[in-house]
Amino acid sequence: MPTIKVMSAGAVKSMVAALGAEFERESGTTIDYNFGTAGALRDRVKGGETADLVIVSESAIAELAKLGHVVAATATDLGRTVTGVIVREGAPRPDISTVEAFTQALRNARSIAYTDPKAGGSGGIMFVALLEKLGMLNEVNAKAVLGKGGFDVSQIVADGRAELGTTFLSEALPVKGLTIVGTLPGALHNANTYTAAVHTKAVNRPGAEAFLRKLVAPATRGRWSEAGLEPAFPA
Repeated sequence: MPTIKVMSAGAVKSMVAALGAEFERESGTTIDYNFGTAGALRDRVKGGETADLVIVSESAIAELAKLGHVVAATATDLGRTVTGVIVREGAPRPDISTVEAFTQALRNARSIAYTDPKAGGSGGIMFVALLEKLGMLNEVNAKAVLGKGGFDVSQIVADGRAELGTTFLSEALPVKGLTIVGTLPGALHNANTYTAAVHTKAVNRPGAEAFLRKLVAPATRGRWSEAGLEPAFPA
């Protein structure tokens, strides 16, 4: 039975896994999933690890293409996700309607969960930059509960180990026991695009290209949206 190795960022895990299951049934191909943070996967590829299909942030794919690790001509944008604020289901919803209100919500929260930027997660790196911009990095880090990735952050909040959390909406939606308060307000709003590309040393390039076509089939656009990811490919 043919196999393809897929290295994928966690932000698009729900759709990669769902469409991957269908692809396996339809094609008879087995997918070897390798999920992780975009930064960690990028570094693994730069370090010499090979795959058939690599799915990380748009900027990471551009870097890998420049270094010759992925085939630039195959780079395909999949979906964009935005950072949201989450609380445990049933907990009070803080006001995050303005930058000032969000800043106060951060100050009021007894504990705040976000992805450890050292793990290479795009969401954590972005949030740290945001905190530095607000001049609140030390204040928030004094009560931070760091997760290994967005799904971990979502679970931390759902379990009550942190009062408030921030992560990509696509990583919060699959986790039960959460309430999504909303997206970051005003100038703090951000989106991140995730892109796929075939590895230059792909063992099963035809399989990788076939799965990539499955991921961006126009009929899947509604499902990407439901998963908290704005489709980044043509209808």
